[in-house]
Amino acid sequence: MAKILNWMSVEKKVRDSEIVLFTPVDLKRILGVSKISVQFFLTRYTKKGAITKLRRGLYALSDRIPSEFEIANALLRPSYISLTFALAYYHIIPEMTYVVTSVTTRPTYRFEILDREFRYHRIKKPAFTGYAPEKIGGKIVLIAEKEKALVDYLYFVGRKVYPVNTRLDISSLNKEKMHHYAELFHSANLEHMIKELYA
Repeated sequence: MAKILNWMSVEKKVRDSEIVLFTPVDLKRILGVSKISVQFFLTRYTKKGAITKLRRGLYALSDRIPSEFEIANALLRPSYISLTFALAYYHIIPEMTYVVTSVTTRPTYRFEILDREFRYHRIKKPAFTGYAPEKIGGKIVLIAEKEKALVDYLYFVGRKVYPVNTRLDISSLNKEKMHHYAELFHSANLEHMIKELYA
């Protein structure tokens, strides 16, 4: 028989664990109860609005929704934030962007969550680098370095996935680092676009 879990007890244990995003497996481990008990609990309190389901198997306390940076890292793994969202964060493009963009080695995918779109674009494994953990809003997230964010973006511009942004501010970027990252894509078109930026 499934154990009935008390909300206040579970909430305290989740908060004490400092896990912001959690899976049924996380709850099972934290609470030391059966999979069925966890499933009943999640179904009940998601319906009550106390827990928010971000996607299948990924949840958060409704009064402690993590940042879009944290959500982006957790929705699809492996991935790191890049492309237009990272470029806006670094002020390389002047516009803010509604879509939270990341790259992954898995198939291209998109999620619509909490009135935000999270979009993932596939790149080959040799090019899946140039990112690092960075503290944003007090949390550690994976985001592309400035140069890699732009190289990733230009790669997809070349593939007609994104339009060319003519207002790029490249004054803070390292040209040699950009060429290094571009070589990982083995794309003559990408190399040409970077040369044009500095022409």
